[in-house]
Amino acid sequence: MRLAVIDLGTNTCNLLIAETNQLQYTLLYQGKVGVKLGKGGINKNLLTPEAFERATHALKKHRETISQFGVDQVVTIATSAVRDASNKSEFEEHLLRKTGLQLEIISGEREAELIFKGVKLAFENLPNQTLIMDIGGGSNEFIEIQNNQIFQKDSFPFGMARALDQLPVSDPIKPSEVGAVEYWFDTGMQHLWKQLDGKQVSQLVGCSGAFDTVADLIDKTAPGAKIRQRQAIALADFNRVADDVIYSTKAQRDLMTGMEPLRVEMIVPALILIRLVVKKLDINKIIQTDYALREGILFEWIYD
Repeated sequence: MRLAVIDLGTNTCNLLIAETNQLQYTLLYQGKVGVKLGKGGINKNLLTPEAFERATHALKKHRETISQFGVDQVVTIATSAVRDASNKSEFEEHLLRKTGLQLEIISGEREAELIFKGVKLAFENLPNQTLIMDIGGGSNEFIEIQNNQIFQKDSFPFGMARALDQLPVSDPIKPSEVGAVEYWFDTGMQHLWKQLDGKQVSQLVGCSGAFDTVADLIDKTAPGAKIRQRQAIALADFNRVADDVIYSTKAQRDLMTGMEPLRVEMIVPALILIRLVVKKLDINKIIQTDYALREGILFEWIYD
């Protein structure tokens, strides 16, 4: 059986195609198209006409790819930018009419659950006090693990598109602007700090495009060239990349080996957020994985 999963996120529209045989699976295709659904309207909870067109183009492109693989089922998920939009029904109807694809708009809680299942597909076992972190354009998900299961899960509407829209920064960013972005995240995530107060996080599992980019920058590999089920990121390497990238110009980031063009702007607040989490929670072990929401759908397809 073959499954295609489209993840219509705030910044990118991702496609995964997999073949399953009982409890075995093979990844046949992974790709993405930029959509920037949040551009011009995310903090007004509005999807602009341009966002409608970018999403339509992305879904049509993915549908063309899917047609080459003889897929049995297509699941199309929409997350933060769509679920919070006042015109999401119009958006959903437009995409169904133009592409034939029916959106499933999921809650932040459901998103966190699927991210956990995707990570579970990549890891045989997750130690207690593992914290899974997924950075999105519209929201950030955090999942605390106990006994290889979800202990707590949270979705915060402080994604990178929202950060850039609400807190525009200079090129390169000024130290005072770094402080303002960090403060915005810090105050918005008080619930997470309280939840983990007094606990020692055993490892941070990062499963978003931002973490993929960090790994690509460390490895100096082209975006998407290296598929990683899981890869350790040394704190020294992370800190070096964070320092280099946060204070660089957009033109400098464009030239960095491993920098995905879609992430040139959003990587700056993403690294400020990761650095804040590492500092606040005294984390000393980071593991990156390519597996997240899409693989969570695959997990349910195989096991549920």
